[in-house]
Amino acid sequence: MMRIMRKTPVNQRTAAKEASHERIVDVASRAIRRSGYGGTGVADIMKEAGLTHGAFYAHFDSREAMLAEAADRAGAAANAAAADIVAAVPPEQSLRALAAAYLSKEHVQGIENGCPVSALGSEMPRQSPEVRRAATLRIKEMIDLVARQMPDWGQPGAHERALATVAAMVGTLMLARAVDEPALSDAFCAATLKRLDSADA
Repeated sequence: MMRIMRKTPVNQRTAAKEASHERIVDVASRAIRRSGYGGTGVADIMKEAGLTHGAFYAHFDSREAMLAEAADRAGAAANAAAADIVAAVPPEQSLRALAAAYLSKEHVQGIENGCPVSALGSEMPRQSPEVRRAATLRIKEMIDLVARQMPDWGQPGAHERALATVAAMVGTLMLARAVDEPALSDAFCAATLKRLDSADA
């Protein structure tokens, strides 16, 4: 008796591949924030994603291509979280709420799921052009979100203040994570929040 072999439909195989790809990028987006670009290896990413090392090249042409997608995913997630914070408060409170959440103890301690700019900024000059381009686009998106919270949004001054605000927030978070004294870490965040409040007054 002849057995008929049933092939998996193409759309099921495509869906499975897409799901695997998404899982790899999600794992990599957390890994780069946790361990840095240099500490993020293909074998470890594939293992954490539950896939074999050999399957990597079915999804990416190179490690840099994976890192670029991971940088984009991490930036998109951070910006979406920031947009949710802004949307949850009255417009006149949005900038304060955004800064307070960004410089919160939870964000200082939550590097793996937090802002990739503060986690990876010092590594960016040594990355490939495709990784830097992906990160730059998300940084510009972040600046635009902050600029839209300014009372004079649309004017040149609003964009300039947004640049300074983002630089202050990112730099503060980097310093707050760098030091090994909790009180100093808290003091960095508190001082920046105070300065941002007085600048908006």
